[in-house]
Amino acid sequence: MEDDPLADLADLIMNVGRLVRARAPEGPGTVSLTETERQVMRVVDLHPGAAPSAIASRTRLQRTNVSATLRSLEDKGMISRRSTTGRGIAVHPTRLAQSNLQLLRRAWSRELGGILGDDLDAVRDCNALLARLEQRLTDEN
Repeated sequence: MEDDPLADLADLIMNVGRLVRARAPEGPGTVSLTETERQVMRVVDLHPGAAPSAIASRTRLQRTNVSATLRSLEDKGMISRRSTTGRGIAVHPTRLAQSNLQLLRRAWSRELGGILGDDLDAVRDCNALLARLEQRLTDEN
């Protein structure tokens, strides 16, 4: 196989994400989400009050899929939808969504802390790189 560090990075990102998700806590106090629901919740958590069309744009999902996912998330108690001026809708995370995310973040931190130890400078550098990559991929239309 040829040396391609960018392809290797993409492959590692996807695999590490899968491995972290596989270790997510389940059971009482957690709300299980599908991959599409996770994508939508990430946007809602980062951009509370976003319109469904903005969520579709940021996730690169079809508007109809976002609408169905929002209904599912609303049924699970993870989001609320509020009317804005005109015919607009603003999507917000609920307290349940916020507590679910806190629970997941604590579990992720414990899990990765046990593996990476205290090399937080390297973690921050990696976070900055991945955040920049996410932002540029999200901004591309």
